[in-house]
Amino acid sequence: MNTTKSRELLQRAVQRIPGGVNSPVRAFRSVGGDPPFIARADGAYLYDEDGNRFIDYVGSWGPMILGHNHPEVREALARALGNGTSFGAPTRLEVEMAEFLCDRLPHLEMVRMVNSGTEATMSAIRVARGATGRDKIVKVACCYHGHGDSLLVEAGSGALTFGTPSSPGVPKGLAADTLVIPYNDAAALERVLDANEDQVACFIVEPLPGNVGTLLPKPGYLEAVRKLTRKHGVVLIFDEVMSGFRVAFGGMVEISGVVPDLVTYGKIIGGGLPVGAYGGRRELMKRVSPSGPIYQAGTLSGNPLAMTAGLSLLKILDRDRGAIYLRLDALTAKLGAGVKAAAEAAGVPLTVNRQGSMFTAFFAQGPVDDDASARTCDTARFGTYFRAMLEQGVYLAPSQFETGFMSAAHSEADVEATIQAAKRAFKKVKSEK
Repeated sequence: MNTTKSRELLQRAVQRIPGGVNSPVRAFRSVGGDPPFIARADGAYLYDEDGNRFIDYVGSWGPMILGHNHPEVREALARALGNGTSFGAPTRLEVEMAEFLCDRLPHLEMVRMVNSGTEATMSAIRVARGATGRDKIVKVACCYHGHGDSLLVEAGSGALTFGTPSSPGVPKGLAADTLVIPYNDAAALERVLDANEDQVACFIVEPLPGNVGTLLPKPGYLEAVRKLTRKHGVVLIFDEVMSGFRVAFGGMVEISGVVPDLVTYGKIIGGGLPVGAYGGRRELMKRVSPSGPIYQAGTLSGNPLAMTAGLSLLKILDRDRGAIYLRLDALTAKLGAGVKAAAEAAGVPLTVNRQGSMFTAFFAQGPVDDDASARTCDTARFGTYFRAMLEQGVYLAPSQFETGFMSAAHSEADVEATIQAAKRAFKKVKSEK
């Protein structure tokens, strides 16, 4: 595989961009090698600057559920572009987006558009703190909610502990107000709420974590956290930036039947353009400025191009949701089963987690259902596997601790080609151990 142009671009990039990339995982540090620089994308495929084609299972980290460069979305954007790119003033599109989301998702009574998932989670937490008058928050160790200071916190040595900063630049005092517990452990949440009675503003959780790889909630877990937060007067926030509209039209709220107080969104609702949103109960959302005293603003929030792309994509999903989600589920199930069988044939321990079109192949034995079990993965083997798949034209998330995404543009032939590539990759993994 020729990589001349990508390597030249990386050499230029590192001179002006930290690490040569504008988001850390793109640097391929955990898998080795250098990243391909992507020139274009179409359907299920990426094409790099050297002309190499890849079957793409990253999908811009989730939003490309219909595949890249979908004609209806592209044409809608072209029409919108003729009207201008940004106004900094109210538009019809913002109203239509809010109405669409609230009309189709019963748990949303009001919604505020923002520019990223990070901004959405930061804002939702501020609403929870402002509404309760409390400072502390509880998060799960393996859940990523963006790079806000309160959320860049990791657990200490115990299963239940005050957080410590996981990045320089995060004030220790701010991190101390973040309490960190394991995923799938309702008892840990009960202990922390009991120990901090009337001090916790919210519990924020990905109901389907995707930033340590795909983890599945144990039966009864989400129901238990809903009961506990309600008992303690704590705002329950579901971070569905990744899973919203991805694993089902109504995300994990639809799948679980558990209704949180606030939900954050991103990815798909922008149709591939930068966007985020948070919303939920009217009583909470009416506290946001200018309706209430909790301040949050954004110059580009509700950008007409992002609203156009997001609405176009969401309307396609709404129109064809039965067929689209059934097909996504079937294709992802086939891929997961095929990759698992290939690993078993090669004698490589592998656990495949999947919910709808989100999936992760963990290089670990036994169930992977929390941060501790995910950390048992053989990351060296994953790196070998990743490089072997990339060399064969399969683009996976460049980290063991990320989620893969299927799109409606993938074909049965794409999935079969990926499984065959995996068979060859696992043989290489086995031979190098």
